[in-house]
Amino acid sequence: MPSEQNDLLRLYQMMLVIRHAEEEIVGPVVDCTVKCPCHLYSGQEAVAVGVCANLTCKDFVFGNHRSHGHYLAMGGDLEAMFAEIYGASSGCAGGRGGSMHLISLEHGMMGAAPIVAGTISLALGAALACSIRGGNQVAVSFFGDGSTGEGVLYESLNFAALKKLPIVFVCENNFYSTHMSVRECRPDEEIADIAKPFGIVSERVDGNDLLKVRESARRAIARCRRGEGPAFLEYLTYRLRGHVGPDDNVQGTHTDIRPQDEIERWKLKDPIVHMKQTILKSGVHSERIREAEEQAKSAVEVAHAAARAAAKPAAGELLHYVFK
Repeated sequence: MPSEQNDLLRLYQMMLVIRHAEEEIVGPVVDCTVKCPCHLYSGQEAVAVGVCANLTCKDFVFGNHRSHGHYLAMGGDLEAMFAEIYGASSGCAGGRGGSMHLISLEHGMMGAAPIVAGTISLALGAALACSIRGGNQVAVSFFGDGSTGEGVLYESLNFAALKKLPIVFVCENNFYSTHMSVRECRPDEEIADIAKPFGIVSERVDGNDLLKVRESARRAIARCRRGEGPAFLEYLTYRLRGHVGPDDNVQGTHTDIRPQDEIERWKLKDPIVHMKQTILKSGVHSERIREAEEQAKSAVEVAHAAARAAAKPAAGELLHYVFK
């Protein structure tokens, strides 16, 4: 099979791993087996996979509250992620961080945090370090459209432009800041435009088309590696689940205010369905695709089962790693 077809199949399989992982924990979240809040990435897989396909473990990625996809796309261990969500000792943060604090330093995933826009300045610092040390490493900051209401983003854009830092600002615009539509909190829906006053190259891209995501990210990252300064990418996408949890159910109350017809329209734009059609058109045999699908599902199920059986931290370790 030609190398490009192999690449497409590999990317498709990673999207499936992310989707299956998210859907696998829906039940445990609903029945409260999982205690920590989980912001599911279902529907946005093309962004993480497309961007991270252009990165190496020597680059630096910073996530947010919805970062399962970023962690996995960078090569983070699946079982360690599940274990972290369950609060197990074998979790990627020792079971102490939960869903919103994922880290895999050996793969370039420097961490995620739930504070809106909280890791943008950290990515900026990593980019500054890259610039000082020399070489061609790149920092990538993933954040949602809600972060455009935080001042630290604009301060970071200004400093990155001033110092021509190798950082890519990636805005995953899923059109909702928690439960508020972007139309209700922004006078201008073209988020990519906010980078222009700083002289930063920006682009607005269909975030549900993996090939368009990969190509736009390739250009932006190559620009950074050449020392030409930062880039800003706005990816239009949509979460298929609620803001937090599968359906934003709090004590039985449905709080997802998005119109049902809007959700149904976006389901028709599912990035995984779109990518499967692309692979079929490229000439990959359906049997090979089916094998990749089965492998992705099996890997998730095995990792999940192992994580559920993993040991929790001992009670005597409760106060370890905290400031007195």
